[in-house]
Amino acid sequence: MRRSCGCNRGQIRRRLVKSAVLNVLFLLVIALSCHGCPDKCLCSSQTVKCQNQNLDAIPHSLPNNTKFLFVTGNSISRISAASFPARLDQLTDLYLSGNEVEYVDDMVFHNLPNLQKLDLSNNQILNFSKDAFPDDSKLQLLNLSRCFQNHSTADLVLNFLSRGNLPRLTNLDLSSNDLVILPDSILTNLSSLASLSLQNSSIISIHNGTLKAPPLQDLDLRDNSLRDLPLSMQAEFNLKPGLRIWLAGNPWRCDCFIDETLAWLRNSTQVVDLQNLTCADPEALRRHLLLQVEQSKLKCSSEMEGVLETSYVFLGLVLALIGVIFLLVLYLNRKGIKRWMYNIRDACRDHMEGYHYRYEINSDPRLANLSINSDV
Repeated sequence: MRRSCGCNRGQIRRRLVKSAVLNVLFLLVIALSCHGCPDKCLCSSQTVKCQNQNLDAIPHSLPNNTKFLFVTGNSISRISAASFPARLDQLTDLYLSGNEVEYVDDMVFHNLPNLQKLDLSNNQILNFSKDAFPDDSKLQLLNLSRCFQNHSTADLVLNFLSRGNLPRLTNLDLSSNDLVILPDSILTNLSSLASLSLQNSSIISIHNGTLKAPPLQDLDLRDNSLRDLPLSMQAEFNLKPGLRIWLAGNPWRCDCFIDETLAWLRNSTQVVDLQNLTCADPEALRRHLLLQVEQSKLKCSSEMEGVLETSYVFLGLVLALIGVIFLLVLYLNRKGIKRWMYNIRDACRDHMEGYHYRYEINSDPRLANLSINSDV
């Protein structure tokens, strides 16, 4: 009995020692893999959060196993290759919104080979390098909403999209920017782009060929500045029969020029929120559903009539100016014109005297015979 108790106690001790060693090794492995949590950050499992800490740079001492990184609400004006000096193979989601980022330099994301989701929203980007992403980038979602407030510089900043090194990008958010017109070639090399949000971006038109290349399935054009859909835009949409389009919140102009737009909307199955489209002007039709407006009410507004009246007034002024110039030319050349008129008068007088002389000769038989003999 004593031997069995001793054996049991020995086995229990060995098991406890073995368990303690395993726990120590496990903790050691975690410590070696994580290298600790950066200052002013919170770390939990594979998530690191450095939010609203007034940081001026991205922390460098990030755990090697970081998968989700939140560095938001700080004051980081520039991100460069030095922002991620160590390779983070497991990082897939990076959130950098609200940092007042102005410059995205070369090779910023080269040490993040498996980055799939990047949120740069609510910044003030002035320059975005074409070489910010590696050639084999795995990025699938890019959020650039509320980043460009000057449409004159937005075209240049967005040129990085045409670089061709984002072959897996499927979702692009450009909402709440001052774009006005989407640059023609920025989507050409986005061969996997399926969803594009341009909501609240002051869009007035989409140029020919802009939507031709990407395999778009969803296009959000809500809350822009579209007043009608020109034939060029209708042609763009017709290139993608399966495209779903959102158009609500635009200031549709319900006058005599919207007939073609109405005809396309009634025959198309692409517009998802077709029943939510409302007129913005004229005042009498404001907030009326676009598809329910009677054809007889689609007339040119008084503003257009005023434009036509202004055109007539302008035409009258132009004709009056031409008349004044003509009279001025006549006045400056009055002496020459007078001499020209006198010459014409004398020539006409001589010609008429010749006719009169001929008439007198023909009326007198004696003179007529004399004239005949003289002719012979």
